[in-house]
Amino acid sequence: MSSLAAARADNFYYPPEWDPSQGGLNKFHGQHALRERARKIDQGILIIRFEMPFNIWCGGCNSMIAKGVRFNAEKKQVGNYYSTKWGSAETEVYDVEDAETLELPAEEGKRGKLADPFYRLEHQEEDLKKKKEAEPVLVRLQRVSDARHSDDYALNKALRAKLRGQKKRVLEEESASRKMGLSIRLLPASEEDGASAAGVKFPSKFERNRKDKRALIKAASIFPGSSGSSSSNKKRLELESKRRKICAAAASNLLTGGIQAVIMVTQCCEEECFLQCTEILARVLVLMLQFTYV
Repeated sequence: MSSLAAARADNFYYPPEWDPSQGGLNKFHGQHALRERARKIDQGILIIRFEMPFNIWCGGCNSMIAKGVRFNAEKKQVGNYYSTKWGSAETEVYDVEDAETLELPAEEGKRGKLADPFYRLEHQEEDLKKKKEAEPVLVRLQRVSDARHSDDYALNKALRAKLRGQKKRVLEEESASRKMGLSIRLLPASEEDGASAAGVKFPSKFERNRKDKRALIKAASIFPGSSGSSSSNKKRLELESKRRKICAAAASNLLTGGIQAVIMVTQCCEEECFLQCTEILARVLVLMLQFTYV
């Protein structure tokens, strides 16, 4: 549908022969705004869509009309209550005076399903059987409910004691978390936490010693030295390995944590290690600048 056709369908199209003195478009076309629903509007009757409130039997064709079936109905105003209009219908609404009953009355030409003797005979026996089966269960449930809620004071006392214990436990957990420098409240330890903590394997001292010895071997010279300077060479090798570890740790912290270079240099710089550290840091900074520009 084109935009012009859609505008005509929405009744926003004004033909060239229309004059504002003729009134609105409905008056110009000689029709009502409600179209076919207002074909009896001169008699005070409006056609509405009515939905059946309950299952009924039709007295004319002897067929059942199910609840929820919709059909056209005639609505007519019979009076006013202040500014509220009252409407009436023949078979489409129920009596307002009988609104407190659970079963809606069947009007003229219709009868309820319970009025059918066969339907009533089939379902009343089944309903009585269900009532007998459910009655002992309902009685037991009522007794249990009465026993639980008979003493209001004891129930209130138990509830308040439980809440006080819970508040005390929460305060203790929060204070313990603050002592450990945590901003969250830790739950109490459980057996699963202990088992998972016991299953964690930390590096042993043997592994650390092996790495230290490997570093000493790598730092040692391939040329044999004099026997008198063996102890001094060993100390020198240990010192060089420590310096290399310090410089490597400084470079890794700079890459991962973004620590300032000046702080790292002051932490690990000695007289002989200063040049090595500055060279490593300069290379790291160059790499970082290359990555940022890329």
